[in-house]
Amino acid sequence: MTIRLRLTLWYSSLLAATMLALGVSIYFFIQWNTYAGVKQQLIEHVNGLQISQRLFYDKKLDLKLDLNVRPNPFMDEKDLFIQLINYRDGIIKLSDNLFSQNFTIPYPEQATKLKSGFLKVKTDINKQKFSMLIYQVPISNDGQIIGLLQVGAFTYNEEKMLGSLRMILFTSSLVMLVLAFSIGLLIARQALRPVERVIQATKQIEKGSDLSVRIPAQGPKDELHTLVDTLNVMLSRLEKAYNELDEAYMAQRRFVSDASHELRTPLTTIRGNIDLLQHMWGRLQQDMNPVSQAAAYPFDPQHWQMSQEAMEDISAEAKRMSTLVNDLLALARADAGYVMEKKNLQLLPLVEEVVRRAQLLPRSAEWRIDDLTLLTDVTLYGNYEYLQQLLFIFIENAFKYTTEGYVELGVKKTGQHVGIMIKDTGIGMNPNEVPHVFERFYRADESRGVTVGTGLGLSIAKWIIDEHRGTVEVVTAEGKGTIFTIWLPIAYAEQAASSIIEENEN
Repeated sequence: MTIRLRLTLWYSSLLAATMLALGVSIYFFIQWNTYAGVKQQLIEHVNGLQISQRLFYDKKLDLKLDLNVRPNPFMDEKDLFIQLINYRDGIIKLSDNLFSQNFTIPYPEQATKLKSGFLKVKTDINKQKFSMLIYQVPISNDGQIIGLLQVGAFTYNEEKMLGSLRMILFTSSLVMLVLAFSIGLLIARQALRPVERVIQATKQIEKGSDLSVRIPAQGPKDELHTLVDTLNVMLSRLEKAYNELDEAYMAQRRFVSDASHELRTPLTTIRGNIDLLQHMWGRLQQDMNPVSQAAAYPFDPQHWQMSQEAMEDISAEAKRMSTLVNDLLALARADAGYVMEKKNLQLLPLVEEVVRRAQLLPRSAEWRIDDLTLLTDVTLYGNYEYLQQLLFIFIENAFKYTTEGYVELGVKKTGQHVGIMIKDTGIGMNPNEVPHVFERFYRADESRGVTVGTGLGLSIAKWIIDEHRGTVEVVTAEGKGTIFTIWLPIAYAEQAASSIIEENEN
């Protein structure tokens, strides 16, 4: 629910409560004022008849009174109806206008528990119900109620007027509430328009990633103006911090890229020289007898063996450093926004070449190949070399962490994607570590100190997968091996064309 709607509802609820209280007050005031005049007429008429005084002096209880006597000459004879009940003799006397209407005012059958006061009763006249307001006074003699005097008046006009008043109050209140709600929405919208401008400006900044944009401050210097100023100050500080971080990050990326590039040449030289020395020393050891070796090189066999081991260690470390430098260079290219050159390519020949070359990798596990016929005529839109590197990363990892058992390559296929599965029976890992295996320099605890590695291979693999708009699934358990499934989108003619156009636009 928006703030505008909440404000309007609060305003409308408050207005509705106010109008309800005002309408109820007006209605009851008019109702009291309307019936007050009728009640006053009834009381004055009863007091003018002086029934109680006449009964007090008339011991014979003669109720033969002139009920048509009007104590107030301004009263209309047709407005008031008089009825006198004699409970002792069972006689009911009616005024002429009441007698002419051929009906009686409802009265209690018993003379007990009668009280003076006003009553509203329903009377039947020609099978129709009419409201009547009556004022009754019990007549007593020696503490015993012997009669009842009732003076009444029809309140049809008053009831009709009050009914019309209720309808007017309800209708007007409803109309006013609807108008107030509609106008309140417009007022709230106008009042919150500066907030909408702030939201739109912040969305433009978010979409454009341009922190130099500022929110324009318009209107009076109220709370919203203060909010805009605060946001602009915050954006200025964010822009400054972001620029500093971006510059530091750019410097770091340049350093990694330059250092990786510069280290490749000396490492290649070191590896070449070490290989040459190992080759030369190996040939000398084969061509010369021990006497000649002792004469030419004053080293005992132990020193000779130590020299060979040192060269092997240097060669191994140089190879590891070369791999690390190449990985860092690949990640530096990824961070720099390197765009791969892609084209439509057949997946089956690519996988077959990877399978053939994977047989030459150092391994102690069995290398199994599943049926690859599902890849027949499957076309991908991607980079041939990087896809090969992707598969080799997962295969080399599988060989590295599988000392016994087997490593298997299989394929799956759905309507829009093809999956390449690398399954091993190695050491596996805790499933809780799966979200972190693609982070840079992360290595599972089970592999630390057991296998060599830099922890960058899977990060490079994830970058290649993302560049090809693919996904990867990982199923693993400690001591039961791991299954990596690489899902890549199949490139149809239309999809490949749209991908080319989209990349050109980017």
